[in-house]
Amino acid sequence: MASGSRIDVAVVGGGPAGLTAAIALASAGIETALISRRPPSDNRTTALLSGSVAALEALGVWPLCRDASAPLTSIRLIDDTPRLLRAPEVLFEAAEIGLEAFGYNIANQDLIAALERRAAALPQLRRVEDAATSIEPGDDNVTIRLADGTLIARLVVGADGRKSMCRAAAGIATEQRSYPQAALTLNLEHTRPHNSVSTEFHTETGPFTLVPLPGLRSSLVCVVSPAEAEELAARDADALSAEIERRSHSILGKIKVEAGHGLFPLGTETAHRFGAHRIALIGEAAHVMPPIGAQGLNLGLRDAATISELVADAHRNGVDIGNDAVLDDYDRLRRRDVTTRTVAVDALNRSLLSDFLPVQAARGFGLFLLDRIAPLRRAMMREGVEPAAQPRLMRGEAI
Repeated sequence: MASGSRIDVAVVGGGPAGLTAAIALASAGIETALISRRPPSDNRTTALLSGSVAALEALGVWPLCRDASAPLTSIRLIDDTPRLLRAPEVLFEAAEIGLEAFGYNIANQDLIAALERRAAALPQLRRVEDAATSIEPGDDNVTIRLADGTLIARLVVGADGRKSMCRAAAGIATEQRSYPQAALTLNLEHTRPHNSVSTEFHTETGPFTLVPLPGLRSSLVCVVSPAEAEELAARDADALSAEIERRSHSILGKIKVEAGHGLFPLGTETAHRFGAHRIALIGEAAHVMPPIGAQGLNLGLRDAATISELVADAHRNGVDIGNDAVLDDYDRLRRRDVTTRTVAVDALNRSLLSDFLPVQAARGFGLFLLDRIAPLRRAMMREGVEPAAQPRLMRGEAI
């Protein structure tokens, strides 16, 4: 792309949320540039909830990676604490709310490969394999300076992660909260079938979650103290495999960890606004939360679907796609969803860490009610995987 080229929308960031936004916008006939170097290899996995799968299906992405995913037909919660007040075991089944699966777990590298393959097939989408060096919003457009030239856009979609240059350029501050926890993530092989059941052990240091992958494989998110996470990560493969098998009570049989793992501190961060000065924030540029309840990337994909829908509608109606009204609508539509999910994840996480008996009792009683009262359980499951207000893409509709 020639220096000084003009474009309708520039998406900065090539992770799953950024790629999804770029594909959705280009599919709606909007001239879009995706500015990002190729991301490094990512050994993590993502549990895509049913709305996210519907969006990827509508965008022509899901058929390219469906076979690399594993369905999540049931979710099992187990209180694995030694506390006096323990919660009952609860099993959520997708069939109870008329779904084949709550979602599908897929390796990030397989998801990104499918997204990039679809992106490459769209004539309205131009890939700029470069990193932005500065982003300068103006009254009528935004100038993105690259290592080799500039690009001028009417709207920038910032999908550039938790240290977002786009967010800084828009002058948007954030609210942050850290936890005394870190997450160890890895993939593993096992000898017993998972039967498409995701199992989450609730421990005193946080969730220990095993999520199915195709075949006799699963992914793990182990939340512990930072010191314990580093100690576990430093173990050799045999010792780590044995420890994971112990913590999982051998429900998947013999464990063998695969090469490659992630280790990162836990916390939340939420932007005070999700858009300003012709810049809309999606994914971790807008909000960060712990890897609990499969909410993080699914929220990011709903961000991508929402801004794409608003921009497509504005474009069809001849309205300035980067004006304040579009960004105000985007902030309003996403604020409630992000806030309620953040509060729920924070409450669950803090209830595990708390030694205060009334908090433990409230958590146990809440899970008891979910186990015994079917209408309440079904309502919670539906809201968890299919929120009442969803953008069209998440309902499987074109924008």
